[in-house]
Amino acid sequence: MIDFSWKVFSQTGNIESYLLMKELQLIQQDDSEEGIDTASLLENDRQI
Repeated sequence: MIDFSWKVFSQTGNIESYLLMKELQLIQQDDSEEGIDTASLLENDRQI
């Protein structure tokens, strides 16, 4: 999701995409500090 947000921002200059990317990075950083694997949580959501 972070890569997608960056790609949209880099191709369009859309600031909302950049802000979304930064927010996702903060969430990922917080989760890694707490020992939560965000990627596996997102994968589990896709399977539902």
